[in-house]
Amino acid sequence: MLDSLRLLFLTGLILAVANSFVLKDGRLRSTCGYAACSEGVEDKINVHIVAHTHDDVGWLKTVDQYYYGAKNDIQQAGVQYILDSVVASLIENSNRKFTYVETAFFWRWWQEQAESTKTAVINLVNNGRLTFTNGAWSMNDEATTHYSSTIENFAWGLRKLNETFGTCGRPTIGWQIDPFGHSRQHATLLSEMAFDGIFLGRIDFQDKAQREANRTMEVIWTTSPNLGQRSQIFAGILPNGYSPPLHFCFDTLCHDSPIMDDPRLNDYNVDEKVKSFVDQMHNQATIYATNHLIVTMGEDFNYQNADMWFKNLDKLIYYVNEQQKNGSDVNLLYSTPACYLNALNKAHVSWPAKSDDFFPYGSGSHTYWTGYFTSRTALKRFERVASGFLQTCKQVDALAGLDPGALEKVAVLRGQLGIAQHHDAVAGTEKQQVAYDYAQRLDVGIKACQEVVADGLAKLANISQASQIKFCDLLNISQCAVTENYKKVALLVWNSIPRQLQQYIHLPVPDGDYMITDSGGQQVSFQITPLFKNVLDIPERTSTATQELVFYATLAPVTFSTYYVYRTVTHNRPSKTRADVEVVDVPDPLDDDIVFQNDYLSVTFDVLTGLVKSLTNLETKDTLNFNQTFAVYNGFAGNNSLEKYRASGAYIFRPNCTGLATQCRTAVAGNGSYEIVQGSEVQEMRQYFAPWISQVTRLHQESRFLEFEWQIGPIPVDDGIGREVISVFSSDFINNGVFYTDSNGREDLQRKRDFRPSYSVNLSEPVAGNYYPVANRIYIRDEKQGTQLTVLTERAQGGSSTVDGQIELMMHRRLLYDDALGVGEALNEPGSDGKGLVVRGKHYLTFTKIATAASIQRLLAQEVYWQPSFAFLPVKKDKEFPVVQKLHRWPYRVTSTCSAWNDGPAATFYYVWSICLKRMKTL
Repeated sequence: MLDSLRLLFLTGLILAVANSFVLKDGRLRSTCGYAACSEGVEDKINVHIVAHTHDDVGWLKTVDQYYYGAKNDIQQAGVQYILDSVVASLIENSNRKFTYVETAFFWRWWQEQAESTKTAVINLVNNGRLTFTNGAWSMNDEATTHYSSTIENFAWGLRKLNETFGTCGRPTIGWQIDPFGHSRQHATLLSEMAFDGIFLGRIDFQDKAQREANRTMEVIWTTSPNLGQRSQIFAGILPNGYSPPLHFCFDTLCHDSPIMDDPRLNDYNVDEKVKSFVDQMHNQATIYATNHLIVTMGEDFNYQNADMWFKNLDKLIYYVNEQQKNGSDVNLLYSTPACYLNALNKAHVSWPAKSDDFFPYGSGSHTYWTGYFTSRTALKRFERVASGFLQTCKQVDALAGLDPGALEKVAVLRGQLGIAQHHDAVAGTEKQQVAYDYAQRLDVGIKACQEVVADGLAKLANISQASQIKFCDLLNISQCAVTENYKKVALLVWNSIPRQLQQYIHLPVPDGDYMITDSGGQQVSFQITPLFKNVLDIPERTSTATQELVFYATLAPVTFSTYYVYRTVTHNRPSKTRADVEVVDVPDPLDDDIVFQNDYLSVTFDVLTGLVKSLTNLETKDTLNFNQTFAVYNGFAGNNSLEKYRASGAYIFRPNCTGLATQCRTAVAGNGSYEIVQGSEVQEMRQYFAPWISQVTRLHQESRFLEFEWQIGPIPVDDGIGREVISVFSSDFINNGVFYTDSNGREDLQRKRDFRPSYSVNLSEPVAGNYYPVANRIYIRDEKQGTQLTVLTERAQGGSSTVDGQIELMMHRRLLYDDALGVGEALNEPGSDGKGLVVRGKHYLTFTKIATAASIQRLLAQEVYWQPSFAFLPVKKDKEFPVVQKLHRWPYRVTSTCSAWNDGPAATFYYVWSICLKRMKTL
């Protein structure tokens, strides 16, 4: 009787305890995060088995094809089956754990699931058995992304996880296992997002060899000199990239033997497998600092049949641990990146420090992954345009107080922009058809946000119908149907930057007489200039515009400003609006050099070549001997049979030469002809270097910078040679091999030719091995003169100072050989006519004192990235302009509060401001 009562009591107690972990809706109470981690065995080598899959959000196939498992003739991959299979395998065995990364795929899968499946998944998350690492919408590239887009990428993915799973869904670990080099600024952002650590898959082969020898594969990374200790984050380099140990890939895509544990079989291999694995772990233990090791068990698109993986992992863990009875010192356990870091933290080890970044990444003596800094340059620019427009879209939505349906449209661009951050998207390392898909997705997102902006502007400006508002998506090739087809146009310019801007606006128009007024009816001075003739020949262009209206606009902060453009019929255009154009076919050596000048800069051009000859800062009285021209590297045409025959391709930059830059590149001299444009608003030097390279060097009347607008393509390849085109800015600076590049548009890093701060380097590729990512700016200094020469970009590019006094930036690449690193095709963009892609872009050059350079270049960098957004309100013939009233005014409490939140680092205040806007919306 007593035993029966005791049994009844114990049964009741067990049920009570069990029920205490179950919520009313069937979900288990949380035992996630570090609380769900196993401690391991103190006197053993604890091997943390991390089951994971790496699911590219586009690469060889499009995002949709990867999710559904389409086009398996290209790659056997279907993400929906991975998640189906993994969840089933986790439910089957409570010891198993799995780590997932790409929120874009997970969220799509989640929305398709039945409530019973969702409850089961929530329970797995709450138990710490299904964990999310990284948590961004995609695993973003770190070289070619801007910090603003990285924040958006993480914010969008983390929001979905938080809304779905709460605290247990929040990642604490960064998982950048496939990007091709690692940025200090990316790690700074993770530290500011309260991540505890980051694990990296790819670092330079020389760096890794030295770290393995010194057992410094794990470090404390101080990622920001400005933030100091606050920016520190643990960084671990994985032993095998993100792949399993040799002979231990148990996926349907692999060819390794499973664990066959029936001793009656001829192929029984438990002893062999156990010995092989234990031996590899002993070897791995010699390069890491503690008795805890991490082993990644997964690869690209693994676990489509998760049972195959987990059955073998169950056996591997069991049979290796059984050997402890025979004195083995190896202990295996299912784990996660967070649990591994937790174990390292409890080991109480002093870690080495690091303060530089992991660029450039070389995987071999002739394999420097520096070509992708520039690959698919048009897509890189489109991503920047989309990112800048997203800021406008969010601001207009918030300030206009649009209905919830607008947020769904904003979400379209947020999601597509997040996908574009993927390390095979904006990086330019995808197949051509996938690149088209990325571009189409960005266009869909932009179109959705244009609806939001139109609705918001209609409300803020008291415009009766939002459908009246139009957009011009092809201003980059001087094409706009509105300004070409309507004689009266109201231009609404949205400035997303929280300070007043004064910028020059260029609008394509047909020839004619014009008048421009501001919102108060005051006439605005302007200039009419014939379009650059090479622009008229761009294959994609279908425009009637032959002229360009140029005027100086004053733009209020975080709102719209209105300008009215009239095409008049008086034919009495004042002479001051007409630009004088002089065509110089045969320069006269007796003529004086050409000088452009405003109140801030004086630029001298050589009369014989039309090239810049010198530059004077009129405010500081400093003069610089200066020249800018173009050059070409011929790409190495390797067959990739051995590493020394590696071809230049989408990933790899490798000139067909192993000498110095001056020996490897060929200058594009031009034929000496040029055009001079003189007007009241802008002066231009138009140069024709080759049939496929031309440029306008431009000095606006009120600008402190010199603008270079280049047009390149189609790059000729009829001779069977791929080419990589650079712009070379040459000066008489003595910079002793030292130059500076930005880190994702935020802080800057010092670079030194043929040198790495963290390890000894020997470069077999002296050009490619000295290239670095330039997301926003690159500069050199003359410390003796106290001056700085800075070039800013409007898209990611590769750059260097391969010769003292010079800055070079790679702008366009067209190559004829694959580099055999996975993409399987040459980087040969066909363009719309199949003859090769034509691209246009700009560089902005400043010449300043070192002491004032940072403030000048940072403000300019913001204006280049968050360029004003244009909306057009056309008026039909004989109609009057509708009344455009600015009903929106900033309340004092909004502007004062948001300004007060901008006391932090200048580079972060746009993100702070966007947070401020969201909070002010609720006031």
